[in-house]
Amino acid sequence: MPDALSAPPAYLARPDGLRLAYRHSAGAGPTLVFLPGYMSDMEGGKAVALHGWAQRQGRAMLRLDYAGNGASEGRFADGTLASWRDDVLLLIDRLVDGPVVLVGSSMGGWLALLVALARPERVAGLIGIAAAPDFTQWGFTDADKALLRTEGRIEEPTPYGDQPYVTTRAFWESGQALRLLEGEIAIDCPVRLLQGQADPDVPWDIALRTAAQLRSSDVQTLLIKDGDHRLSRDGDIALLIRTVSTLLDSL
Repeated sequence: MPDALSAPPAYLARPDGLRLAYRHSAGAGPTLVFLPGYMSDMEGGKAVALHGWAQRQGRAMLRLDYAGNGASEGRFADGTLASWRDDVLLLIDRLVDGPVVLVGSSMGGWLALLVALARPERVAGLIGIAAAPDFTQWGFTDADKALLRTEGRIEEPTPYGDQPYVTTRAFWESGQALRLLEGEIAIDCPVRLLQGQADPDVPWDIALRTAAQLRSSDVQTLLIKDGDHRLSRDGDIALLIRTVSTLLDSL
């Protein structure tokens, strides 16, 4: 019988009928939930490696694609930070019993924080990998922001894939409305932040700012001196799995 790593993805329909793709395997809780980055999906190296480890350990895990990403239905350009947060909340609410530990990469780290704020009673822990809260603020120049307001979108080349990196005004405005770093982040669960200091996309001080703003006293930030944005080298993935394992063992 095929498992969640090799079988076709399953689907859950949103209230508007659009179907979200996911891979869910049962096991001991809390359920690990992997949240991909911007223009990424649940088949990335970190997500697949973590799911393989979870299955070998008999631990429950959920991977997912936001609407317009990966195997999910919809148009990427129709997505916003708020709508993708709501996709995650729907899948967790409908598919998972009991507590969850969120593992978010890049934008997925921002979404993990938003999900933890929305479901404090469900989120037992959170791990950010180059987490990028508020990147609509610090990741765009004034010229970029002006272009978004006038043209409605920006398209840029990206080293991470063949398709151009598209940002819509709706996504940018949604991100600006959901900024977290300007005040206390009212999350009390344990948080672990992994951040490469050679990351060209997320300045490593964002991890330190995030840690400082979190209300939780159980926050650890691990800086990888030669780590890039993806943190998907074998050693990086081994570090991620050790971090997840240690956090789960402490809960």
